[in-house]
Amino acid sequence: MGTAASPSFDTETLRRGIEGNPNTLLSLYADDAELRVVDHNSQPSHPRVLHGRDEISAMLDDVYSRDMTHKLENCVIQGNRAAFSESCEYADGARVLAESMITLRGGKIAEQTLIQAWDEQE
Repeated sequence: MGTAASPSFDTETLRRGIEGNPNTLLSLYADDAELRVVDHNSQPSHPRVLHGRDEISAMLDDVYSRDMTHKLENCVIQGNRAAFSESCEYADGARVLAESMITLRGGKIAEQTLIQAWDEQE
């Protein structure tokens, strides 16, 4: 696990946010944060880009309204950069793996690139 980059951003706060409190997770983002999502719906050449906490909040509301669990697997924080792995599982057993690279500014997430893959649905 990583060490604190600042009092505002640390692995345990990230864990609490990911594993069950989307409001805690949202509090880690800067007001003007940018989140790029790459997955089978949003290819690398055309990622889904969310601007600001309002758009990120709407995405988190959607994700955390689903019947699934979230677990922070790994997190490394070094200076103003961090990387973390998250594993998720839907109630039906389908799994999702997400990898994120982030840039911090003032202890908040300023930029994030999220790459995710999930099990094929039958």
